[in-house]
Amino acid sequence: MSKQVAVILSGCGVQDGSEIYETTLTLLRLDQLGIGYRCFAPDIDQHHVVDHRTGEPVAGETRNVLVESARLARGEVSPLDALEADEFDAVILPGGFGAAKNLSNYAQAGADMVIQEQLVEAVSAFHEDRKPIGLMCIAPVMVPRLLGPGIAVTIGHDPGVAGAISSMGGLHRSCGVEDIVVDFEHRVVTTPAYMMATRLGEAANGIFKLVDRIDELMDL
Repeated sequence: MSKQVAVILSGCGVQDGSEIYETTLTLLRLDQLGIGYRCFAPDIDQHHVVDHRTGEPVAGETRNVLVESARLARGEVSPLDALEADEFDAVILPGGFGAAKNLSNYAQAGADMVIQEQLVEAVSAFHEDRKPIGLMCIAPVMVPRLLGPGIAVTIGHDPGVAGAISSMGGLHRSCGVEDIVVDFEHRVVTTPAYMMATRLGEAANGIFKLVDRIDELMDL
């Protein structure tokens, strides 16, 4: 049986959900490597809905994270509380501001953020089993609260987010857009993706490296 990876989504769209390109590139690389995957998302309301043409929140509109994530997963998405770590070899979290608005409240609370409870339960199980964990874009900011202090991650070069990671006990490492940071002790792999990318190819290079390293770590 092929390796199996859980992919955790936070909606659909960079401003209020999962970043579409990051998610698609992740799934593409998993498929190219012959790795099976299954998508999950919490069955909760989004923090808000953003008009992606203007970047402004839409007053009075609500959307469900699981339902919106189904757009990205072509309908093949399961509730996050159904994720069982023992059925998978690794877990990957694409970025997008859904990670900072729906999976956590980092966008509102900064370093005082709280992580969505279902996410803590799901990802902690992978960490306890020493299964590889990949995060990209803004998602690595959750690592100190999600997995504990002392884990090396990257979001690129943004001093504000890097400072928040450090203040929560994390170890931020500066990184180019096409590269990755690997904490071998904790088996965590991160890449800046669209925290820095100006072209699809830049994001793809880093994301592919992340998935490749997750693949390697699953064998160790």
